[in-house]
Amino acid sequence: MSLVNESKINGAKIIVALDFKDEASTMALVEKLEPSLCRLKVGKELFVRCGPELVKKLINKGFDVFLDLKFHDIPNTVAAACQAAADMGIWMVNVHASGGRKMMQFAREAIDKCEHKPLLIGVTILTSLSRQDIAEVGLDIEPAEQVLRLARLARDSGLDGVVCSPQEVRTLKQELGQDFCLVTPGVRPAGAAIGDQQRVMTPSEALLQGSDYLVIGRPITASPDPVMALDNIIAECSLT
Repeated sequence: MSLVNESKINGAKIIVALDFKDEASTMALVEKLEPSLCRLKVGKELFVRCGPELVKKLINKGFDVFLDLKFHDIPNTVAAACQAAADMGIWMVNVHASGGRKMMQFAREAIDKCEHKPLLIGVTILTSLSRQDIAEVGLDIEPAEQVLRLARLARDSGLDGVVCSPQEVRTLKQELGQDFCLVTPGVRPAGAAIGDQQRVMTPSEALLQGSDYLVIGRPITASPDPVMALDNIIAECSLT
């Protein structure tokens, strides 16, 4: 395989988190990126500020877009939101697995009725949360145990995969199968600031564990040279 094709394969595993406050800053970065080398994530702040029109612009530029809004509500409301997301043409959307089986099943059924069917992913335990954090909300359990519990529920509810930390990937692949998609934030290149993440790994370590997609934000978007930062991460991933 050529180095160019290998870069495309490894780059396609990287989802750049567009954690910007406005469209101008977002598009200034996006114009430098290639759809063949990464995917893009639009989260709550950017979506609330810029709305569906920005998402459509990104899709029209050829990017696969992960709409990271983490829906969590009554089943009918989440189902309707997932259908609306699918109608935008996005590549991936997520819901909170802690919303329960019925909510996730309604979301699955709603997406299956759509002409365009994005990947439906369940959020388990946020990578910013430690055991102490989840104990304060009544879960006296190791985060990894709760992640596995929610991942099983998500699989049984018909979801395509889950969001988890890299530290839980190997166990989930062993328990739930290689085809169950694992999306991992909490990925930081060696030497990068951890920020508000608690359970982290480097990109190459996460891929070796079995991560299917790596969500990486500030190490790329806050870099003086984002394109070089992305290229360096792709190069690191190519060595795994």
